[in-house]
Amino acid sequence: MDEPRLDREHWTRVAAEWTAWARSPKHDAFWAYREALVAYISEGSGKALEIGCGEGRVSRELKALGYQVTATDTVADLVGAAQQADSAHEYAVADARDLPFAESSFDLVMAYNVLMDVEDVPATLREIRRVMRPTGQLFISLVHPFRDRGSFTSSEPDAPFVLKGTYFGRQRFEGIEERDGLQMHFAGWSQPLEAYSAALEKAGFAITSLREPIPDRSEGQEHLKQWARVPLFLWLKARPLLHAEACHANFR
Repeated sequence: MDEPRLDREHWTRVAAEWTAWARSPKHDAFWAYREALVAYISEGSGKALEIGCGEGRVSRELKALGYQVTATDTVADLVGAAQQADSAHEYAVADARDLPFAESSFDLVMAYNVLMDVEDVPATLREIRRVMRPTGQLFISLVHPFRDRGSFTSSEPDAPFVLKGTYFGRQRFEGIEERDGLQMHFAGWSQPLEAYSAALEKAGFAITSLREPIPDRSEGQEHLKQWARVPLFLWLKARPLLHAEACHANFR
């Protein structure tokens, strides 16, 4: 059995679990970063595609910002949950490596915490590049690659963060989080920032912006205080490389 099938089977098994986890208000880290994410995306009016939409919460944010949103996921139950919540304007069950859309269809593509869940990141990025317009923009959110390779020594806000093993290389991760009576099984792949950067470059993208956001402490999530010291997420903006080169040429 190949890894992409394992990945799809995992998220099919935990679809209901994830929907309950993600929709519990202010339950997980998303809510402490939500306002910063919305500001980073900013309002727009073009056609947006979200790959790996899950139960649809990021698609709902894109929709609220004014975009015409298409939500896709490889798991039918998750697309159904997104549709039930009126998360987008259109929906599709689709593998991110084989999207059912014509070339140059979208002004914006969102890959929110999904590239850690796909086995073939380069193939996924090439397909994203195919369906993006030359002037389009790609947004990527990742659990920070550094965070995946270490942990805090205790739950205290000032506890040291200790690197386990090596930051480099590609590793499979699996884990369970439990909070406030809810449980979530996570699984995916961890790899360093350089691997993502190289895959973007080979797919024809240029990174135009990078953020390591700090959580909003007003959300009252005690378990996130440590992440005001060490980044939990990494956000990137990228544009098709030819467009980036043309813009650069205009300033010569």
